[in-house]
Parts: sequence; C-alpha cells; structure tokens
Amino acid sequence: MLTLAFDTSSKTLSVALLRDRTVLYDTILHKEQNHSEVLLPAIDEACRQTGTSMRDVGFFACTLGPGSFTGLRIGLSTLKGLIMATGKPAAGVSTLAALALNVEEPDTVIGSVMDAGRGQVYLAYYRRGNGGILYPVGNQQALDPQNVEDPFPEPVIYVGDGAVRYAGLIRPLSAQKNKMAPAEQQFISAAAVARLALEKYSRKDLLDPARSVPVYLRSVDALPKKPIMPL
Repeated sequence: MLTLAFDTSSKTLSVALLRDRTVLYDTILHKEQNHSEVLLPAIDEACRQTGTSMRDVGFFACTLGPGSFTGLRIGLSTLKGLIMATGKPAAGVSTLAALALNVEEPDTVIGSVMDAGRGQVYLAYYRRGNGGILYPVGNQQALDPQNVEDPFPEPVIYVGDGAVRYAGLIRPLSAQKNKMAPAEQQFISAAAVARLALEKYSRKDLLDPARSVPVYLRSVDALPKKPIMPL
C-alpha cells in the first residue's frame, strides 16, 4: 500500500511517500511562503520524484496538532479534501509523537517540545516499547518553559524547536542525566507521521472527516474583533 503523509504544524513543511513501511520519499522544506502555497506543489513533486500518482495512494496521513493554528487547519483541510476526492482512508497523529519518533535511543524517556509561541511550549513525554512503538507518559500540555519538570529516574532526551529555543529556561536540560537530541532530529519528518498512522491503520483507528478537528491544546491566538455597536 502506498501512503502519502505530510506535516504542516510548524515553520517547516514535510511530505513523505511510503510503500508499505519502506520510505520512497521524505523531504523537509524550510520556506517563507504560507503552507497553503507550498503543500500541494510539494505533494506533486513527491509523486513526480517517485513515479507515482495520486491514483496510486491507498492511505493518507497528517499531523493533527498541537502546533501552528493556521498550519494545522491547512493540513487537516487538505487531508479532508484528499479523502473526499479519492474515497481512501486516512489517519491523523500527534505532532509531538511524530517529533519524538526521531529519537531512537533505547532505555530513555523522550521529551518532545515544540515552540508554542506566546513564550510557551507544547510538551509530551514518551517511552519506547517493543518494536520501537511509542507510548505516551502523561498528557500533552501547553506550559511556560520554566515550569517543565523532569519526574523520571532514567535519562531524558529532549527534542524539538521548543527545547532548542528555551534550553536556558527548561530546568531539566541542565541536569547531567538529560541531553538534547542532535540538530538533524529537531524537525518533524512526514515519514514518522506515516509510521504512526500505519499503526493506527492496523488497529482500524481511522480518521472521520466529519468529526476531526485540530488539536490546539489552548485557545486560538486570533480572536474575532467585537462588533462596533451603532450610536
């Protein structure tokens, strides 16, 4: 089965194509343009580079959040459009889980940290089980970086742009047993999104387009202005 996966939750954009669990194409783009301008051309390029077409895709996947509010809406609306156009199944996955999947070291806890804006971070912890499957430890949350706590006796590897930006404020990063993931692991890979989605596919945990909404973790940044009352 050919899987098309993408991520639009942060400043970068990623697109991947997998044949079963083999990665055919995986790219991370750093562009100043809005994701709405870049995503569909990036998907077209993925198909061109792999000699495939949208007719070949049997399964779609994207990140549902947390992340950029606008980026998440672009990603999910594109996913829903693809489902409606093709009738093929899809799954949505956690952005923080996809980021954590970059870290492959065993016997560690993975602290996945995204820059949430407003001086905050999105945070979730994970452990790896048998077969490398990620298991969440606690809930995803939005919080101030100085309030990040490390309750684990084993080492923690922190990954993500939030950990990089706020390394000086996140107290656990100064502990000797903890460390930062390498620079090349700090961005979300659509191949990781696909792998998480394929786990959901095997459990028949599929996305319902009519019910699916982005996972924001907090109120939206942009609120509608109050109407001006007539005199």
